[in-house]
Amino acid sequence: MIHSLVHLPTWARRSVMVLIDSIAVLTAVWASLAIRLGEWWPDWLYDVPWLFPLAVVTTVPALYGFGLYHSIVRHAGGSLAYVIVRGVSVGTLLMIAVWVMARGPLVPRSSWIIYWMVAVALIGASRFIIRDLLRVHIRRSPKRERVAIYGAGDAGAQLARALIHSPELEPVVFIDDDRDLQGSRVAGLRVRRPGRLAGLIDREQITTVLLAMPSAPHRRRREIIDALAGLPVRVMAMPALAEIAAGMKRVDDVRGVDIEDLLGRDPVQPNQALLERCIAAKSVLVTGAGGSIGSELCRQIARLRPTRLVLLDRSEPALYAIEQEVLRLCADTATEVIALLGSAVNGERMRRIMSGFGVETVYHAAAYKHVPMVEHNAIEGVQNNIVGTLQTAEAAIAAGVSTFVLISTDKAVRPTNVMGATKRFAELILQSLAQQGAPTRFCMVRFGNVLDSSGSVVPLFRDQIRHGGPITVTHPEVIRYFMTIPEAAQLVLQAGSMGVGGDVFVLDMGEPVRILDLARQMVRLSGLEVKDDENPEGDVEIVFTGLRPGEKLYEELLIGENDQPTEHPRIRRAQEESLPWSAVQSFLERLESATTTCDAAELRAVLRAAVRGYEPEGGIVDRVWLAQQHAAGRSYQAERHG
Repeated sequence: MIHSLVHLPTWARRSVMVLIDSIAVLTAVWASLAIRLGEWWPDWLYDVPWLFPLAVVTTVPALYGFGLYHSIVRHAGGSLAYVIVRGVSVGTLLMIAVWVMARGPLVPRSSWIIYWMVAVALIGASRFIIRDLLRVHIRRSPKRERVAIYGAGDAGAQLARALIHSPELEPVVFIDDDRDLQGSRVAGLRVRRPGRLAGLIDREQITTVLLAMPSAPHRRRREIIDALAGLPVRVMAMPALAEIAAGMKRVDDVRGVDIEDLLGRDPVQPNQALLERCIAAKSVLVTGAGGSIGSELCRQIARLRPTRLVLLDRSEPALYAIEQEVLRLCADTATEVIALLGSAVNGERMRRIMSGFGVETVYHAAAYKHVPMVEHNAIEGVQNNIVGTLQTAEAAIAAGVSTFVLISTDKAVRPTNVMGATKRFAELILQSLAQQGAPTRFCMVRFGNVLDSSGSVVPLFRDQIRHGGPITVTHPEVIRYFMTIPEAAQLVLQAGSMGVGGDVFVLDMGEPVRILDLARQMVRLSGLEVKDDENPEGDVEIVFTGLRPGEKLYEELLIGENDQPTEHPRIRRAQEESLPWSAVQSFLERLESATTTCDAAELRAVLRAAVRGYEPEGGIVDRVWLAQQHAAGRSYQAERHG
């Protein structure tokens, strides 16, 4: 019966509840007189037959008016009882008023009180009985996972109460470090100390641990996650308090542990003056607006209320997506949002955009950044990363732009790949323009990998784990710096405000992360085991594929040894050597000739001459150039090693 009730449409379930309440009201009328007169069926009932329908037509509509039939029964609690009391009270008063005005037969006054008490009891009892039957039905679901909740505070208690109604998850115990809570009960569940979790997993058949610490510092969350990584359970987390408060998530919208929980850091309070200096009440252009960093820059810029935000990208789907998001963010502001399709390589187009929209600040995030892809498409990499930066910078000077911020990369430091070399060359261009006394204030912000960006190992590993593996790691000793996309964008905005001309800023990336350790941890936190020689029965295997073309074991943020602090604790100013504009112009002419003729060998020679420390591993391979060599009957290997 309960199974059938659960699967009825909403209107049918409400009709059933109205029928049950009508029966309860009719029963209450009979009981009020039977109890008052002390007879099973008092003769008085024959004198007041229309009291029965009157009770129904006054009490049931009153209950409806107070929202009783819009409540979800399985969530019944104190608030629902209050609704029932108010509804029955109003219904009883209406019934008395109609009875008196219609001059109905005399009814003992105490019968009205008895009616009210019995009606409240019967209607309330029906709701709570059905609620308990529904919960039993949910608990008997064969797919329900038994979970432990880590954190017995207010958030944990809310989560436990919400999960009582979940058909997927069944909370069985709390885990908490607070000794005052250990041994007590919260939301009906016993609170245990963390040291007992391993035994509880076995005894209680726990398959998942839910982290209920949305406001805990990242450091503390990482410590707990590290401790849980060795246990045979999946680790999930409840949403952040900000998401719950904003109505974006419910308490029980649990998710897998974010990679930010593993690698993220506690945020440093931003300097609002630095954030607003180049944005508030200004016309701002973001190139590469649809990319990982570009789109986050757009979101944060939109919140700082520029007069105009111009989004530029060559990808129509990416541009459309970020335009719609920014329009929502700016819905209640006077910010004008303009989305433009185009390439930074088109200098005339860039000049018209900047002058036409009165651009005052440019964030140049447009670049090709996937190392192997650019390595095999070197000509396009040079065009987009070098020529695009040059054309955008010259357009900024011509249009009188005040501030120009280049989004750079740690791969620009002693690069071994085309992508890194082109980004360092782009830095050299801006440094040289600044030395020339350009009116535009140029600066560069250099940082490492951002979590969950396109091409990042994190979404790749997550997808590989989802499909049962194997996880592909290039080398067991590869290490990388990681930063969350929102933190990187926020620091870029603040760094750009501190530049005086030709500055190279480097972001504090924290401690480097060994990619193999990251892969192992992601497997364990998914409730799986790594399959290796020590554990041949494991779930997911990790295989090493070898370093990709142009890839290094580790990345650096500084070319030289000198860097200076700034007014922000996580931003430092690098002291980097640069080239005179005459030398940069000469290299640019040679690059233009090499790209025009698709001469990969000359391209490599120019980049090696211009970029200090550039040592290509195996040389540049451009697929177009390679096809031309094969068509001409030339040996690829001879060209590669010659």
